[in-house]
Amino acid sequence: METIYFGGGCFWCTEAVFKLLRGVSAVMPGYAGGDKKFPTYEQVQTGETGHAEVVRVDYDPEQIKLEDLLAVFFASHDATTLNRQGDDIGTQYRSIILYSDKKQKEIVEKHLKHLLDAGEPIVTKVKLIDRFYRAEKEHLNYYHHNSDNVYSQNVIQTKVEKVQNLFPRLLK
Repeated sequence: METIYFGGGCFWCTEAVFKLLRGVSAVMPGYAGGDKKFPTYEQVQTGETGHAEVVRVDYDPEQIKLEDLLAVFFASHDATTLNRQGDDIGTQYRSIILYSDKKQKEIVEKHLKHLLDAGEPIVTKVKLIDRFYRAEKEHLNYYHHNSDNVYSQNVIQTKVEKVQNLFPRLLK
């Protein structure tokens, strides 16, 4: 098993998208990339902790390649807007990939270079994971537990359907 961390806006959306994929054994929302130890959701939402909302993705590279995870990541959010995804605005919603080792870093950088060479104005930050702080219980499996609310129906469901349509070969 390997682990990588993705921040692509609200972690409720990112979690729902990656839970669809075969070879992904666990997706955990949380906070990373900042300085404050043991941040809370309320603290991260101020934009003053330096943390982004991210998901930890545990995956089996024999079942799904990191390149496929990256393709889903970039298809499921707007990596060309700085610190913003739709109405979610602030550094906590930035596009970020936090890798676990040198091999992952090389694959991520190669993928980014390909996108940039193709003219995509990507603003995604890439860095080594330092610390990951698990989100509070109410954020776990948010979409599953709150699929009838307006945010889930208008934002999360749209991203889920996009990934289902674009990547049927990667679905569970």
